[in-house]
Amino acid sequence: MVRRVGIIGYGHLGQYLVQQINSRSDVELAFVWNRTVSALKESRQIRPEQILEDVSDFEKYRADLVVEVAHPSITQQYGPDILQKADYMIGSPTALADADLEAGLRSAATNHGLYIPSGAFWGGDDIKKMADRGTLQALKVTMTKHPSSFKLNGHLNVKNDQVKDTRTVLYDGPVRELCPLAPNNVNTMAAAALAAHNLGFDKVQGSIVADPELRDWHIVEVEVWGPGDRAAGSAFHCKTVRSNPATAGHVTGSATYASFLSSMLAANGKGAGVHLC
Repeated sequence: MVRRVGIIGYGHLGQYLVQQINSRSDVELAFVWNRTVSALKESRQIRPEQILEDVSDFEKYRADLVVEVAHPSITQQYGPDILQKADYMIGSPTALADADLEAGLRSAATNHGLYIPSGAFWGGDDIKKMADRGTLQALKVTMTKHPSSFKLNGHLNVKNDQVKDTRTVLYDGPVRELCPLAPNNVNTMAAAALAAHNLGFDKVQGSIVADPELRDWHIVEVEVWGPGDRAAGSAFHCKTVRSNPATAGHVTGSATYASFLSSMLAANGKGAGVHLC
């Protein structure tokens, strides 16, 4: 059965997904929404009847899966309604740092699945297994990028603008506090907090580092502590370092595109509830 997919957002990732959907036989494009409609009308990949001008009209397009790759505000405004009619994959899971919104989405995911893409989060399945058993003691995710690759809010934006020649730690602390300050940059950390559900957004630690010398890569480090005596230094410990090719100024590394596509194709058949894919 061909699965109909609607895409909300037509930036670099949205364009990539539309191109991939159009090249495949197991999925078809139901609709595309973008804040700027003219970008859709000018695209050769989208037919006029596939342009969604108002997100609230998504139901008319009979999508089996709706994929958000726009902004956390889409989930805040439309997430529960979408879940009443279709599976929903959140490309901006930083939205779930809002505890009330997370609870509302979990409650709404009774007939359809709520999918969280793993993106640049490495080892998510193993971390979730430890969380399921209650043996996951701590988790920290560190993301290092060129300063121009961060899109930040508030005092973090001011701090990042001041980075000139020296590698600078912009934030180090709970992921929940970081998500609203860096909603476009730390979706990997939000996915980590959801996988590590026994720790959650308050206990999973996140760190973002601006490095002016890092022009060709995004570096994501995932450090995990599991069973054993952590205080005595005898607990299970694993650290992975992922180097993702990325041009300075780009928010998303190139390898993340293919990972996101794999997550989108896997967002099928898992039933109601919340699923990391």
